[in-house]
Amino acid sequence: MNDDQIHWFSIVNSLMIVLFLSGMVAMIMLRTLYRDISRYNELETQEEAQEETGWKLVHGDVFRPPSNSDLLCVYVGTGVQFLGMVLVTMIFAVFGFLSPSNRGGLMTAMLLLWVFMGIFAGYASTRLYKMFKGAEWKKLAFRTACMFPGIVFAIFFVLNAIIWGQKSSGAVPFGTMFALVLMWFGISVPLVFVGGYVGFKKPAIEDPVRTNKIPRQIPEQAWYMNPTFSILIGGILPFGAVFIELFFILTSIWLNQFYYIFGFLFLVFIILLITCAEITIVLCYFQLCSEDYLWWWRSYLTSGSSALYLFLYATFYFFTKLEITKLVSGLLYFGYMLIASYAFFVLTGTIGFYACFWFTRLIYSSVKID
Repeated sequence: MNDDQIHWFSIVNSLMIVLFLSGMVAMIMLRTLYRDISRYNELETQEEAQEETGWKLVHGDVFRPPSNSDLLCVYVGTGVQFLGMVLVTMIFAVFGFLSPSNRGGLMTAMLLLWVFMGIFAGYASTRLYKMFKGAEWKKLAFRTACMFPGIVFAIFFVLNAIIWGQKSSGAVPFGTMFALVLMWFGISVPLVFVGGYVGFKKPAIEDPVRTNKIPRQIPEQAWYMNPTFSILIGGILPFGAVFIELFFILTSIWLNQFYYIFGFLFLVFIILLITCAEITIVLCYFQLCSEDYLWWWRSYLTSGSSALYLFLYATFYFFTKLEITKLVSGLLYFGYMLIASYAFFVLTGTIGFYACFWFTRLIYSSVKID
């Protein structure tokens, strides 16, 4: 067991990041937006109307469905499922229903919750799909039910096959594998379809502004507004907010120390949610101000890119803290860390996406557009 002081230090460190970001968001929301909106809503003379700049200019394109919109729906649905699972697991752990000394119990609870959260995944993805004027919701629900678990299961299966080859006792027996597949196709998939049906039956979400027939040209962007650059910058802060806690989690998984402090973990998780939402809103606002309206995927990837830093940190941890020499053990470590990073990507990306979605709807519904 480690002492609590480091955890308090990490919480304070994360809270500083959050306060800084919240300050920025509040400033943007209040000063800039209030000024923008009041300026846009004043009765302009004709000359002024022709010289509009900033985010109001792209109002006819901002809700244009993105390319690969189906895939975005699938990922958002999966993220909602994941968010539900993590939240409920954390709450159970904080109240002491899940004992950290019984690791299998934690894992089982997470898997069961994942399966039952499928209903929310289907609902979230088809709601979005209907907004993008999609028609084939069954196909989409099926993809939502199979894509993320399929990729994870494939990696898991390969890793397990490697352990089998080593004749290790740590391999997951065939019966358990079969039970997992049964849970996935017997409970999760039908629930995703139920959620999808309900979501698709609801009236589509209305856009606050009309979308133009012809997409407008995006002007030349400055180097720092380059998508790759801003996406990579966006991932640093959410990762910075959790990385000290991450060290303890990695240590508890790989070096067999127990992790008891779920209260801290819950705090850090809440901080992570807020950080992801705020950094994405800030970057999205700058992007819209420079008249670039392709925010759908970018909002997802901006906060999702923190998963890349997570994987890099896991690699760093492997070479500095763990004394693993066998190839198989190394493969296992990186395989499981890849799964964890992928899950983290889906989780943080969805938070960023919903934050941006709410933000753009809010600002465009408050300006008067002729």
